Formats: sequence, structure tokens, C-alpha cells
Amino acid sequence: MSARENIIVEKTEEFADRIARMYRYLSEKHLGDKDMLKQIMRSGTSIGANVSEGQFAQSKADFLTKMTIALKEANETRYWLKRLYAYGSLNDKEFSSINNDCVDIISLLTTITKTTKENLKSENMRT
Repeated sequence: MSARENIIVEKTEEFADRIARMYRYLSEKHLGDKDMLKQIMRSGTSIGANVSEGQFAQSKADFLTKMTIALKEANETRYWLKRLYAYGSLNDKEFSSINNDCVDIISLLTTITKTTKENLKSENMRT
């Protein structure tokens, strides 16, 4: 496992924990639509689950699939964060902090997926 993969595992695990704490807090304070909160809980924790699955992928193509799904889930999570912010469930500081983490994860996953695609393409050209 490369250093980049270790970083993404750590970041997505920490992010899932943050999402779970945010979900609990907003639910207890009745600061968000229940359906919206369930959606962000699903997508926000799914990022790390897919990254974790990818660590034991059966092939590079399988790894790419898991990282691509994680990237899509991260993008969906960012959408729900923006919605919670727009509806006043998150203040400026809360939104900025968790959104920055989400953007960092999106950036890492984008790099991982691009690099993996390039590596797969190079391997296919050699065969």
C-alpha cells in the first residue's frame, strides 16, 4: 500500500467519524431535514467504506472502480453539505471546516483515479 493510499484511508475514516458526529448533533438539535441528514450520513460514510474495500481489490481495475465510487460519494456529500449550509443547519465556520475536508478528499481521490487510469492504460499498451 502506497503512502497516498494510507493518507486517503486515514482521511476518509476521520471524515466518516466527523459526518457521524455532525449527523448526531444536527439530529439532536433538530437542525436539519431528516431525509437530508440520512443522505449525508450514507454518502459521507460510504466514501471511506469504498476506499477500505479498494485496499483489498482483486485487480487494478477493481481498485479503480472502488476509488471512482468513493469519488462520486464524496461529490454527493459535498452537495449535501452545501444544502445544509444553504438551509442554515451549518454556520459559516462549521461548513467551511467540514467542506474543506471533503474538498481535500475529492482532490486526493481525483489524483488516485487519474493515476490509476494512466497506469492501466500504460499496462494495456504494453501487452
